[in-house]
Amino acid sequence: MSDEQHIRDKLAKIKALFAGATTPGERVAAQAAMERLQQRIDGVPQAGPAGDPPVEFRFSLTNAWSLRLFLALCRSKGHRPYRHPRMRRTSVCVMIGKRSVNTDLWPEYLEMNKVLTDYLGELADHIIADCIDPDKSDAEVVAGLPGPTAGGEMEG
Repeated sequence: MSDEQHIRDKLAKIKALFAGATTPGERVAAQAAMERLQQRIDGVPQAGPAGDPPVEFRFSLTNAWSLRLFLALCRSKGHRPYRHPRMRRTSVCVMIGKRSVNTDLWPEYLEMNKVLTDYLGELADHIIADCIDPDKSDAEVVAGLPGPTAGGEMEG
């Protein structure tokens, strides 16, 4: 099995875990999701389960890959991610109920993001080792205080 297929399988299993309705609470969540989809089809504004009114949540993601994953996950659940003017590119807003964020969207995102981040890290390590240098060790720690540098400091 290729690495890409392996990561796809892991993400699909996580999605299935959250989609499986085996307890009464999971069945209620699944029913609410079906209702949201039906409202989306009918053009009715989205509302969460009873007692879970949608409010604006702002999410700040750490990198472009996490952002892409979060946007795709929101859209797959029928939510419309958006930004206000002057917001950073890695920040996004979603109108969603607090309970839905805490029990569905955010936990699923965190698990999927961990899998994606681990995979991308392994892929980067492999490419760097193959194409540049196989030494994966960290920078050496040297004694003493740093002195003045001729070139200044750089940030990446």
